[in-house]
Amino acid sequence: MTRTQRFAKRTFDLAASLTGLAVLSPLLALAAVAVKLSSPGPVLFRQQRVGRRGKLFYCAKFRTMRVGAEAQGSVTTASDSRVTGVGRVLRRLKLDELPQLWNVLVGEMSLVGPRPDVPGYAYKLTGDARRVLELRPGITGPATLAFCDEEALLAQTGNPQEYNDTVLWPKKVALNLAYLDSWGFWRDLGYILATIAPRRRVTHVK
Repeated sequence: MTRTQRFAKRTFDLAASLTGLAVLSPLLALAAVAVKLSSPGPVLFRQQRVGRRGKLFYCAKFRTMRVGAEAQGSVTTASDSRVTGVGRVLRRLKLDELPQLWNVLVGEMSLVGPRPDVPGYAYKLTGDARRVLELRPGITGPATLAFCDEEALLAQTGNPQEYNDTVLWPKKVALNLAYLDSWGFWRDLGYILATIAPRRRVTHVK
């Protein structure tokens, strides 16, 4: 990406995230109340992730699991018992990701880009794959949309963690590298529109 392209992308992120936070504030407040009443614990779940150029930051989302659930692993399936009732609804509608508009506003994330990995995964990037770290991580993007049914897909496997590490994650890295090499403003708009009005599907395990 050229300097001009990066400037255009960041300018759009600023305007869109600020507008989104203002327009969606009633929905954000409603979701926060629902999370607080659904189970003991904080409204937001903040987890350390790897951002652009390897810089660590705290990615925010509405808490959808019981407190302490992350100790049992970061891979989640559709039938995961750790997810609360309200959390299941928020995850299905992708509303749990809305607090990340703040991460976008302050420059830690972008609306479109690779999903931010936890350090354990990001540190596995080697060689050409490390170019993914040139991008700010995103709320949505080509890999996110390609595997929008990820939790249902993982639920079909005998070993979700292994399938994620050996099959899904490498495919996501490849999609994110392709995104970096062919970035376009109108493509970003397309990814955002596809996220707002998705066509859900469940891909069978191969």
